[in-house]
Amino acid sequence: MFGRFRDIYNQFPKKFWTVVAVMFIDRVGSTMLFPFFSLYITKKFSVGMTEAGIVLMIFSGFGMIGSMAGGALTDKFGRRILIIFGLVFSALSTLSLAFANSISTIYGLAIMVGLLSNVSGPAHQAMIADILEEKQRAEGFGILRVIANMAWIIGPTVGGFVATRSYFALFVIDATVSCFVALLFFLLISETKPDSPDDNKQKDQGILESLKGYGTVLSDAAFMAFIVAATLMGSVYIQMYNTLSVFLETHHQIPAQGYGFLLTTSAITVILLQLWITRRIKKLSPFLMMGLGTLFYMVGFSMYGFNSVLKFDIPLAIGGWSGNWTGQYSWFLLAIIIITIGEMVIMPVSQTLAANFAPEDKRGRYMAIFGLCWALPATFAPLAAGIILDNLDPNLLWRGGGCLCALTALVFYVLHQHIGKQKRFSPAAQEEKLLAKTA
Repeated sequence: MFGRFRDIYNQFPKKFWTVVAVMFIDRVGSTMLFPFFSLYITKKFSVGMTEAGIVLMIFSGFGMIGSMAGGALTDKFGRRILIIFGLVFSALSTLSLAFANSISTIYGLAIMVGLLSNVSGPAHQAMIADILEEKQRAEGFGILRVIANMAWIIGPTVGGFVATRSYFALFVIDATVSCFVALLFFLLISETKPDSPDDNKQKDQGILESLKGYGTVLSDAAFMAFIVAATLMGSVYIQMYNTLSVFLETHHQIPAQGYGFLLTTSAITVILLQLWITRRIKKLSPFLMMGLGTLFYMVGFSMYGFNSVLKFDIPLAIGGWSGNWTGQYSWFLLAIIIITIGEMVIMPVSQTLAANFAPEDKRGRYMAIFGLCWALPATFAPLAAGIILDNLDPNLLWRGGGCLCALTALVFYVLHQHIGKQKRFSPAAQEEKLLAKTA
């Protein structure tokens, strides 16, 4: 086993592993807070999921603006400085949210937080694409998934424990970790932006002129079709982190510890299976794999809408939480595992597709547009989910999500038929390209 890990380590550049280690530390801090943020809002301010959804919508809406600006700035100034900037402002914004004393204050802060904290998102993705060869990207992004999910084992478990005692402590810990990671990036990681003949031209451009470069990205019809399909899928997936905790506690009396254990189970599944799955699908059609992963989403999320199938109750205790929900909880646990299998297929494949679409000199912009696959759902999906949870049968949220996933899987299949056989999406062609480069 250690020999296998050593072989994997030697296949990738040392700079990649340094970035991976630093990102792991950052992810531990964020996963302690993020899954419980909706619960924090609903409990502290005595509001429903609709109000929490509005906060998340503001975060994501202004986050898209910050991300778009960040994509252009990443291509203009480089990756490293944008990442450090984003980490520092993430820490400051997290602390500001901790001191908010009303829901209206949270609404106002969400604008600033969204704009500044998301500016470094495209730089993270571009840095990994810079470091890795095309052939390595699927496995490289798969490794990032494994490392991130190791953080999910630690973060939600510790976060659930801390949240039952002090939500304020979660904000302080997350801010402290962000500052520490910013220092590590400054000390350990150099710039990765490839040299380009257009570098001096880009540096001389104003910010507005740099933003005009998005016209090239938006005119890439194949890429934009991929973005539309991934956005539909993301609107269902995002519910696992923004809405599921409230749904479980409000409608099934499963508190933060039980929800945190579900996320921990998902993380363990990724750690055990991600690299194995990635290596077996990396030579298959990426669009077909996107469709396959979305079908797993369809099954897993639908299960939350049919949770009455198991009726038996047996006492259960997890981390100090005890109750008589074993039958339904087992059903929820199975659902999260099925969703995670889909996630292990979709995440590295989608990131690899986005990176392979992008020319080197516009990689930041392409990654910013790719970020819309998650930013757009995070803007409207929590609010829509909140309206359903607060006013309709909550099971409709998950049943409708299953139907949307079925539609999205069909869209990915259509994309495979129309553009999936082009050379730039062929794993075999990428292998030939790498061999020619090294010959």
